[in-house]
Amino acid sequence: MSEISFYVYVCKSLKDGRFYVGSTNNLERRLHEHVRGEVVSTTHRQPLNLLYYKVYKVEKDARIREKYLKGGGRTRKNLKLQLTETL
Repeated sequence: MSEISFYVYVCKSLKDGRFYVGSTNNLERRLHEHVRGEVVSTTHRQPLNLLYYKVYKVEKDARIREKYLKGGGRTRKNLKLQLTETL
């Protein structure tokens, strides 16, 4: 039996340097949607570079992490700092 996984991912726009945080149950499909311009929030921010992803067994856990990473202020600033320094 195949186990379903849920992903939280972070992409960076090479056009404007901004981050995009998302979640999905099929990372490969979702990244292809971004590349083809099918995701409204990233259509005009192409090209994108996948910087980070994490796999979760439970969708609820992935959604909680996505919401945390999308949080404003300090959370967003810390995410940008961590990704910039480590990647």
